[in-house]
Parts: sequence; C-alpha cells; structure tokens
Amino acid sequence: MNDKIKDGWAGVTNGKPTVGQASERSRTTQMQDIHSFTDMTGDRNPVHYDEALAKKTAFGKLIVQGGVTTGILNACVAEDLPGPGTVFLNTNLNFKKAVGVGEEITGRVEVASMRDDKPICTLNVSVRDADGDICVEGTATTYTMPLEGL
Repeated sequence: MNDKIKDGWAGVTNGKPTVGQASERSRTTQMQDIHSFTDMTGDRNPVHYDEALAKKTAFGKLIVQGGVTTGILNACVAEDLPGPGTVFLNTNLNFKKAVGVGEEITGRVEVASMRDDKPICTLNVSVRDADGDICVEGTATTYTMPLEGL
C-alpha cells in the first residue's frame, strides 16, 4: 500500500482522532453577539432586537441568531477536535430550541467516523442550553489540513 494512503493524517496538528473522541466548549450569549452577527450578515430580524415583540412570539424572549448559536461548533472543530487546520465540508443541522440573550450554551462535537487515507471526519454535533436541552443537533463533515511547514 502507498505510504500516503496509509497515513492521510500525517502532519495534522492534533493527529488522527478516534471514534468516540469528543470536545465541548461553553459560553454565555450576549446582546453584543446579535449586533456583531448583524454587522457581518445584515440579519435584523425583529425577534433579535425588539424585546416587546419577541416576548409576544412563541419564543417569549429575545433570541440570538442561529449562526450565533452554532458558532460555538466552529470553535470546537477549529481549536479542539479535529483541531487547527480544520474546515467544514458539510453540515446538516436541526434547530430544536431557540437560544436567548444571556443563556449559557455548550457545543459538543464527537467523532462518528474518519477516513484513513484523508484527514476527513464525520462528527455528531450538538448545542445544549444550561438545562441540558438540545438547541441544535446534527452532523458535520470536516477536512483537516496539515499546518506544519506552512
């Protein structure tokens, strides 16, 4: 077998992960997150800004944009598992519960499978609130490029 095929994870910062390996990160959302996300995207949905209106919705509160909620998964993947040099190839996310301003969320990624010939992983991903309720869950496929020698 070709050496390149045998060691598709060569040079990857954190090395080849194992099935079941997981990483979590937590943070508390802030109103500034909404403003920053709006600056990046233009998303000015009133459920993010108009507290009186938001309280009358099914959410009953101001909520952060979905991209703010799922952004914690980016940090898990790029910083922890698989780690530096990792980018998303695909995500399939189901939004189950809105996240409000001032709520603690925890993002989790867990390795479901990985290839030996290329640094590609399939991850189970989720974001939970402080009560442990699932806010977002799904899967992601990642590619991790070697950063050594760049």
